[in-house]
Amino acid sequence: MIILVRHGRTHLNASRRLQGRIDADLDELGKQQADAVGRYLANAIEPARIISSPLHRAQQTAAAIASHFGRTDVETDERWIEIDYGIYDGFPLGDVPREVWNQWRTEPNFVPESGESFATLHDRVHAACRDLVESASSADTIVVSHVSPMKSACAWALGADPAVSHRSRLDQAAICRIDVSGETPVLVTFNERP
Repeated sequence: MIILVRHGRTHLNASRRLQGRIDADLDELGKQQADAVGRYLANAIEPARIISSPLHRAQQTAAAIASHFGRTDVETDERWIEIDYGIYDGFPLGDVPREVWNQWRTEPNFVPESGESFATLHDRVHAACRDLVESASSADTIVVSHVSPMKSACAWALGADPAVSHRSRLDQAAICRIDVSGETPVLVTFNERP
C-alpha cells in the first residue's frame, strides 16, 4: 500500500497563501497535526519505508511520523516536491488573477512565469508512483508530500484525467491510500483524517 500524507499546517497555509517551493516550517498546529497522524498510523501499520518531499514542512511531518515507529530513516525523493507556482508563490489565494486560475485548470501545459506546469508535475509524480508499485505491493510505504502531488497520485490510481485534481479537496495532514497489490492501482481512501 502507498500511504500518502499531506504535511501539517504552516503559517502560509493559515494565511491562505499559495505555498509551492517556499520552504516554510510547520506552525504549532502543524506540529500537532504531524504528531497526530504519526500516532494514528502507528496504531495500524508498520511501514517498510518512509519517503518525503525535500521541503521542510514535509520533512518535519515525516520525522514526526517516523518517531512513532521508533525510526529516523526518512528517504527524500525530489519528485514528491510541491508544484512550483513561480511568480505566484506566496500570493494570497484571492490575489491570483482569475485568468491564471482558469489556465491552470484548463491547460495542463500552462507554465506561470518562473514556475512549473501541471503536466510536468503529473509526469514526475506518476513516475514516482510507478517506481513504488513493486515494493509497496507487499509492504506499506508512507510518502509525505503536498496537495498537488498527492492529488496527482490519486488521479494516477484512478486512471483519471489529472484535471480531476482540481475538483477535490485535500486537507493538511490528510491521508490517501493507494492499494498497488493487484493488476491496477486502487484508491482506497481520500482525505482520510486521523
